[in-house]
Amino acid sequence: MAQNPFRIVITPGEPAGIGPDIVVKIAQQQWTAELVAVGDPDLLSARAKALKLPLALKELETGKQATSHQPGTLKIIPVSLATACQLGKLNPENSRYVIRCLEIAADCCLEGVAHAMVTGPVQKSIMNDAGIDFTGHTEFLAKYCNVSDVIMLFVADGLRVALATTHLPLSKVPQAITKEKIIHTVLLLQTELKKRFSIPDPKIFVCGLNPHAGEKGLLGREEIDEIEPAIKELIAKKINVIGPLPADTIFTEKYLKNADVILAMYHDQALPVVKYLGFGHAVNVTLGLPIIRTSVDHGTALDIAGTGEADATSLAAAIQLSIKLSDKKE
Repeated sequence: MAQNPFRIVITPGEPAGIGPDIVVKIAQQQWTAELVAVGDPDLLSARAKALKLPLALKELETGKQATSHQPGTLKIIPVSLATACQLGKLNPENSRYVIRCLEIAADCCLEGVAHAMVTGPVQKSIMNDAGIDFTGHTEFLAKYCNVSDVIMLFVADGLRVALATTHLPLSKVPQAITKEKIIHTVLLLQTELKKRFSIPDPKIFVCGLNPHAGEKGLLGREEIDEIEPAIKELIAKKINVIGPLPADTIFTEKYLKNADVILAMYHDQALPVVKYLGFGHAVNVTLGLPIIRTSVDHGTALDIAGTGEADATSLAAAIQLSIKLSDKKE
């Protein structure tokens, strides 16, 4: 493919939520990349009409070179909804449509048709109600791309926070924090930060699992039994890693100014901080995939779908980062 412009495929996500809204909104902006929505043309046209925004859709011709985006237009790979969508009303009949859009977008990247994919928000509960085992984009794409291990990385205003575990119930997290898991995650994180973000020797700061990083075993032994031995072995391999550090202080300036990335042990150890500091413009990146995938940092916001209130800043940030990562890949 030609170096520029890059082709970015976008999945709007849950059709009843704000995903289609924010796709229509970013289509109004100027982009150096070619933006391609994967979804139902009638859905996007209807949402543009509800928002009183212009939108001219043109089906993507995959054999042709990408062209720069023109405001008010959007290339599209058409995928039909199973049933008509009502604003703010979840319908399990459209769950398979959401999955199909993800599959097509991933295939575009795997086959070299597109440089990166950007995902809009989905509603996990309704897909499971439809009988689809879906815990999140991260896990779905790992399985679809036949990858055993991936990392969720959140990027916001220079802050990078990765997760050792993803969408696990809190009760299952301690069993998942093993020496082998920490070593493998840190090594993958180091490799991906070098490859994707051009950081030659990433400084990786690791959270403890328990309050005060276990308080020398008083508040839990995972640090002593699993995390500390992993870090010692990583240091012996010349990996630039520090920890375990208490999660209640690791996100202070003292540590953040020296870290290239913070590795948190579980989802809600990191996400409250990320969303407090960067909600609305943070980006979720999946590391370890053979493709580039970024995503918004918010949910489906069913209550404001079609009202014009949805903020497209996070989607814009996800697109910008996908272009930046595509440029490094080239």
